[in-house]
Amino acid sequence: MKKRKNIITIAIDSPAAAGAGTQAKKIANEYNLLYLDTGKIYRYIGKLKLDEKEKFSNKLVKKKIDKIKISDLSKKNLISDKVATSASLIAKNKSIRKIVKNFQFNCAYNPPKKFSGSILDGRDITSVIMKEATMKFYITANIKVRAKRRYLEFKKINKKISYKEVLKSLKNRDYLDKNRKYSPLKKTKDSILINTSKLSKKACFNKIKALIDKKLKLNGSI
Repeated sequence: MKKRKNIITIAIDSPAAAGAGTQAKKIANEYNLLYLDTGKIYRYIGKLKLDEKEKFSNKLVKKKIDKIKISDLSKKNLISDKVATSASLIAKNKSIRKIVKNFQFNCAYNPPKKFSGSILDGRDITSVIMKEATMKFYITANIKVRAKRRYLEFKKINKKISYKEVLKSLKNRDYLDKNRKYSPLKKTKDSILINTSKLSKKACFNKIKALIDKKLKLNGSI
């Protein structure tokens, strides 16, 4: 597959609800980058499996992914613990990961020309999808902080769920993400660690932006 030259490529890995998505969107807007929340792809497939059940197959997944638009990944029906758990189980499937990888790789290295590059966040972006990224980040936060954030997100959409249920779900997802056989969540040696537990969204963004600007300046991009 062709790769666009001289573009900014940023890879982010993180456990659920660490704030990576929020920061990725801000960075995308700041540097005019294509943004892809790769976890949403697995949620999309996880929802597909829940809906299709007996009809679900790798062939069906490939057909759907070949036609998917990034806007399809913003639907509210993808935001549920049930879909999230299904997505974590789906992510363990090597064949499905291969189908998804091709889509992610194309978004990462061949974004539409109106963009100056790309930024992807997920669980295996720094270690598998974007090994040659301009910059890599591993964004994390304390599990209780993450659970509170996700709980508040659910409250905003009037979802009836307790904090304890959210905490239990996140612990389960962390275990699945970090212990799956294929492409587990891990911090690579060349990823910059960002802990958001005690950082405001603005402070976190400013910290990441300063690091990116420094890198781009060294590369002669700014």
